[in-house]
Amino acid sequence: MTSGVHDGGEGYLTGQLLVAMPAMRDPRFAQAVVFMCAHTSESAMGIVINRPLEGLSFDDLLTQLKVEPVPPARRIRMHAGGPVETGKGFVLHTTDWVQETSLQVDAQFALTSSIEVLKAIARGDGPRRGILALGYAGWGPGQLDEEILQNAWLSVPAAEEFVFGGDLGAMWRGALSALKVDPLLLSGAAGRA
Repeated sequence: MTSGVHDGGEGYLTGQLLVAMPAMRDPRFAQAVVFMCAHTSESAMGIVINRPLEGLSFDDLLTQLKVEPVPPARRIRMHAGGPVETGKGFVLHTTDWVQETSLQVDAQFALTSSIEVLKAIARGDGPRRGILALGYAGWGPGQLDEEILQNAWLSVPAAEEFVFGGDLGAMWRGALSALKVDPLLLSGAAGRA
């Protein structure tokens, strides 16, 4: 588990999962699990992976975007990825399929926002595993580091099965149990006696 603050080194939480503490003040992130796609001294970007997208199916999205075939040969889960740019889609996926425009997060995960990944998935090709998120979570310079200091987040290593195959309803508790933490015993107060 990472418990320190960003020391200025690039990639501090890149490829990790952020797990919201029970006392998270921002309702948009209450019980959220966020896969961190990038974290530098200038900014941080992640995808919430435990919030299903309501009201839009994968088939409906393909129809709106005029991506054939519908019905597709394969489908992926759709998520509400965060409060920033909620009309923009991002596919978080395994690295067995990447494009020049893909962001290779680490050896296991990549992020692609081009329509080509949706076309490949609809044809039955593309990455072996993935999720589609509309929107993302973003932080400005030092903002995420400050939230970590305020005990808003814990971090845990990301595992492929957990990210792509996890039960969304149990994901937050599952991430905390990976840290051997009982959410009922966690306090939102840091360093206060």
